[in-house]
Amino acid sequence: NPSRPLSIKLYRPLRKTGIQVSAVSYGAGPVAELMTDASRFEDQCQTLKRAVELGINWIDTAATYGDGRSEESLGRVLQALDLRTKMHVATKVRIPPEAVGDIPGYIHKSVEASLSRLRLRMVTLLQLHNSITAERGAQPTSLTPEDVLGRGGVLTAMKELKSAGAVEHLGLTGLGEPAALVEVLQSRQFEAVQTPYNLLNPSSGREMPPEFAETNLGNLIATCRELSVGVFAIRVYAGGALAGQEPSKHTLTTKFFPLALFRRDEARAAEIATRLSAKMSLREVALRFAISHPDVASAIIGFGSPAEVEEAARHIDKGPLTEAESSPLTP
Repeated sequence: NPSRPLSIKLYRPLRKTGIQVSAVSYGAGPVAELMTDASRFEDQCQTLKRAVELGINWIDTAATYGDGRSEESLGRVLQALDLRTKMHVATKVRIPPEAVGDIPGYIHKSVEASLSRLRLRMVTLLQLHNSITAERGAQPTSLTPEDVLGRGGVLTAMKELKSAGAVEHLGLTGLGEPAALVEVLQSRQFEAVQTPYNLLNPSSGREMPPEFAETNLGNLIATCRELSVGVFAIRVYAGGALAGQEPSKHTLTTKFFPLALFRRDEARAAEIATRLSAKMSLREVALRFAISHPDVASAIIGFGSPAEVEEAARHIDKGPLTEAESSPLTP
């Protein structure tokens, strides 16, 4: 209905944090490229302003996004729009291989630098940006459960920062090996997880058949539900493959979601598009699919313009997909 006021009215509990989070969160990562481009201050202000007007209350960034440029941009924009105390901001810390000898020291320095760039005294959520695997380095920059939970590890430093009032809640980027991730989550020390969840790879949100050929994330969302851990869906558009976009500059260089995966996803997305109703675009279906999972609190979307925020609001306004709409579309 074009006459109905546009807004994102769907809010969900981020489990044991007690926070009500908008069904779409503002992603400030490098795929959208807006917040990592320091020359686009006016565009950044207009896009975030529109997001807030439409009801988005959560921003996701990381120290590594644009080598700190995303945080710097957000800091400027949040200050200019007087939003520093009005939005939930989440950031991340990634421990590089050369820093594993002093994980707490690295985390403290990283968060101090993040807060300075963001012009904040505290972030709502601090997340570990490393994958978690049984063996250190089994995936790019991955750490072990012992690195996270052991004495002098990630959790030690994060709890110190929480006690000092620099962060409010602790979380993980849910990448790595499912068993190792579950081991860390079972410590009950982490309150939120980001996990890839999309039409092409829904394995973090359901049991997959034996013939499933993609990375299997082991129905991680079910574990999160059992432990009352809040869930953010990431890679909702599979790095742009489900949005009809060409690969971003980030996709051309990242070790985590490389170009070969994008091209494979692009081909699979084109096949799914042939099965859609004429009334729905692939972008709409991809976003509504992500929020259709009852245990996904919010879908993190990288926005490049106010128009993209408005598009997401129109899609969210239609609510989750029905089972009849979604069942023919997924593996």
